[in-house]
Amino acid sequence: MKAPHKGRGAVTNPDGRYNDHRHEDFDDGWETRSQAQPPPTEVSLEHPRTLISRNRSPDIPFDRSINAYRGCEHGCIYCYARPTHAWLGLSPGLDFETRLSAKPQAAKLLRRELQAPGYRPAPIALGANTDPYQPIERRYRITRQILEVLREFGHPCTITTKSALVERDLDILAPMAENRLVHVNLSITTLKPAIARAMEPRASAPHRRLQTVAELRKAGIPVSVMVAPVIPVLTDQELESILQAAADAGALSASYMLVRLPLEVSELFEDWLQTHFPAMADHVMNRIRDSRGGRANDPRFGHRMRGEGIFADLIAQRFRIAARRLGLNRPLEPLVANRFRGAPRQLTLL
Repeated sequence: MKAPHKGRGAVTNPDGRYNDHRHEDFDDGWETRSQAQPPPTEVSLEHPRTLISRNRSPDIPFDRSINAYRGCEHGCIYCYARPTHAWLGLSPGLDFETRLSAKPQAAKLLRRELQAPGYRPAPIALGANTDPYQPIERRYRITRQILEVLREFGHPCTITTKSALVERDLDILAPMAENRLVHVNLSITTLKPAIARAMEPRASAPHRRLQTVAELRKAGIPVSVMVAPVIPVLTDQELESILQAAADAGALSASYMLVRLPLEVSELFEDWLQTHFPAMADHVMNRIRDSRGGRANDPRFGHRMRGEGIFADLIAQRFRIAARRLGLNRPLEPLVANRFRGAPRQLTLL
């Protein structure tokens, strides 16, 4: 059994799949994990040429997104974005939550892209890959700068987060909401602090996220709660309780996603289970495989978010019944794009 790192989700740091070498931890008995210092957060600056990412995935409700950061300090062990760190030659394990990069020129790049001839507005998703309000946002404020540009241009966006830090930007979000330019999605996976602390060590506590739902609604901002991911055996029994708490906090809508474990995430998640919940680890993984055609992950469009089989169908039925009973089964009012105003481009002298 591997020992946990204080304040971190992953208990291992395996090499990425593109690395031409493999390392293995070896305990020579001279130092215990409790004596070792927890790995610090390191942030490098990234200077991309473009900011808006595009996708054509048929089971994703947006075609463009922005990620202000690579990696995520929240450390959610189940995060499906972890494998992207392998593209950088880094580990999807501890590296993903400790070796981060920030894009300080994001607002400047966004302004340029929105001014491009022929640009057609549609909602931009913030938080599609990593959380836009992870702890380093307090220092870098890149998400806030992006929102300032979107408000200036009258451009719609959605925000997905596990952080109460989103409340900091109410002064931007409230006016945008009045013009139907923003939705906020709060992800709540469990109401049990002990599970959340181990599973999402640097995300806001569950009760604090519910307070954030209430604060956003008080400011007139449309809020949906995502029970994402639902983890069989470990958290699925809380599905109805989470939805009830979300409704009580004022959420207008809800959705869910069954846990999916692509590529390196499967091994990382299993190691985490064996460390924190060894008695139920095999049961959890067996239920996940039952819902994924015998594998830890099924990447097919239309299947990856919901799963299949008896257990997945039961989760879907429970969600439908609870969401309908609580009035959370209706989508949020659509965002509008007709308020978009491209900034004037400087004329050139003939």
